[in-house]
Amino acid sequence: MRVLAVVPARGGSAGVPLKNLAPVGGVPLVTRAVRACLRAELVDRVLVSTDHAGIAEAARQAGALVVDRPEELSGATASSESAVLHALDTLERDPEVVVLVQCTSAFIDAAALSAAVRRVLDGEADSVVSGLPTHEFLWTAAGAGVNHDPAVRPRRQDLDPQFRETGAFYVMRASGLREHGHRFFGTVAVQPVPPGHAVEIDEPADLELARALAPFVDAPEPIDVDAVITDFDGVHTDDRAYVDSEGREMVQVSRSDGMGVSLLRKAGVKVLVMSTEHNPVVAARARKLGVPVLQGLAEKRTVLRDWLTIEGLDPARVAYVGNDVNDLGPMGEVGWPVAVPGAHPRVRAAARVVLTRPGGDGAVRELCDRVVAARPGPVAEPVPEVAPRLRFAPVSIGETPVGDGEPVYVIGEIGINHNGDVDLARRLIDVAADAGCQAVKFQKRTPSICVPADQRDRIRQTPWGEMTYLEYKERTEFGRDEYLQIAKHCDERGLHWFASPWDVPSVDFLEEMDVLAHKVASAGVADHELLRALAATGKPVILSTGMSTLAEIDRAVEILGTGKLIMMHATSTYPLPPEEANLRTITTLKERYGVPVGYSGHERGLQVSLAAVTLGAVCVERHITLDRTMWGSDHAASLEPAGLEHLVRDIRIIEQALGDGVKRVFPGEEAPKARLRRVTV
Repeated sequence: MRVLAVVPARGGSAGVPLKNLAPVGGVPLVTRAVRACLRAELVDRVLVSTDHAGIAEAARQAGALVVDRPEELSGATASSESAVLHALDTLERDPEVVVLVQCTSAFIDAAALSAAVRRVLDGEADSVVSGLPTHEFLWTAAGAGVNHDPAVRPRRQDLDPQFRETGAFYVMRASGLREHGHRFFGTVAVQPVPPGHAVEIDEPADLELARALAPFVDAPEPIDVDAVITDFDGVHTDDRAYVDSEGREMVQVSRSDGMGVSLLRKAGVKVLVMSTEHNPVVAARARKLGVPVLQGLAEKRTVLRDWLTIEGLDPARVAYVGNDVNDLGPMGEVGWPVAVPGAHPRVRAAARVVLTRPGGDGAVRELCDRVVAARPGPVAEPVPEVAPRLRFAPVSIGETPVGDGEPVYVIGEIGINHNGDVDLARRLIDVAADAGCQAVKFQKRTPSICVPADQRDRIRQTPWGEMTYLEYKERTEFGRDEYLQIAKHCDERGLHWFASPWDVPSVDFLEEMDVLAHKVASAGVADHELLRALAATGKPVILSTGMSTLAEIDRAVEILGTGKLIMMHATSTYPLPPEEANLRTITTLKERYGVPVGYSGHERGLQVSLAAVTLGAVCVERHITLDRTMWGSDHAASLEPAGLEHLVRDIRIIEQALGDGVKRVFPGEEAPKARLRRVTV
């Protein structure tokens, strides 16, 4: 060993309590010192001399060896040289060069440190000290010039620089230190360092200054984490909101952020949005990104802790991006606190990383790129002994992929539960949007075609009085004006909308409305004329399979093709008893047709729909209503607003819990494993 770096790091400190563990840029000072030494090309080994267990543990985790510093060398009057000499005494043989590195210098340039070591190894100097070049004029308290004559003072540019000792590092021959007992002997040289590296921490104000500088001085590095959590306002947006005359908010976001989040999810990194506000804008953006969102949070720190526990995540391997003081709590819980450049000064000071792109203008994408850069390349997994879970290419509805490996696409089926009232339809759209659905679905009929001749003149009691069944169906059917209002409201709430056409003229009507997709109701599986009209649109088709045999489904698939087909397992019993759900048919349909398969449910409660998700359903459709006791045939088998909200919430939890099927030991298991595992041979 030619070069040894010794970092004296006692637990006591007069100016800043336990200073050597104080974080700067999210990293304890002792860890920063060790990392700088390890990055220096010419340093062979790093020792940390300490009397504090916490400092010792941080040093070991950073890659240093630890020397227990005796009490007599740990007081405020003990010299750094005494700690270095004690560290040398623990070795079998002295190195040629020893480097004294002080944690109080938060910014140590590894290249400058190596250059100083080279000067001693090459014989240019016996001792090298880090120094900041300066042309400062110094004065005594009595007003006398220290390094200049006030009467005859040259221009600054005509002066040779002097050097202010920074305290960052001292490089010396080990033999000379042994002989003289102090760090300055023989030929002493100065290794220049830039101003940004010359901050020495002795007082709390120095620590705050270093924290503020860290995001600008520290070199960008890949961010190696397993999860990214973001605030919304000021991170996904520029912290401004646009409010129209009806009080509806709009915000500006960056499309590039969406691609960044998609790259994170493909890399296996969990993503979560947290917001103190409960705002449909936040929910709409989270749906667009395909990530879970937690809104209306009074105390983010507590919620974050719970989420990390549920997900089994190591907080040290989590990034949190914030912009305001209410983000300081969660930022303090994770290993990678991150701030946007326009963040509150206290947030920037607490950040380990300050991004260069502003919120709403690519900040999230910048972070995502740095996280993805740290992810390892794909590792070949051993061939499993059991058949892998069936996975098929997704089908895109608009810009949203629906299929295996994508977030479950949740459809709130309004159907005919609007009872012919467009205001009621709008309220149901709001219910779906607030719950976190991606789409709503209606039913579209031409009553004169769809109502059987023997039922048209039957008298029906309705909320609008007594009328024939045909008159009732015409009374509750929406036309162009109503669907234009529906389309506008869905667009405002960030939802897709489409319908189940029951006849060919209804297909033409929906095409005029430019819907993104079409739905085939279970009743239409055998209507080949209808299926041919839908196939001719070239749009994605969602095919429900209730009350259908495999032979009937085979024929429908022949007509529709499989390129843009999503199939829905369904049992057309209203309400559906559990014993008729037959959820394993989801796998049967996947194996038989090779297309994404979802579930359309008519049961009471949530259990069956949630079980469908665990069996691989890529989308879930449920009837929704404001009140199950309302008049109409489908309300009783529908979900009310609270039930729909719980369904979407639980689906998102199940998605995260399912994982990728690769058996591994998770970070949360390491401590119990070390404590409980008994190994015998």
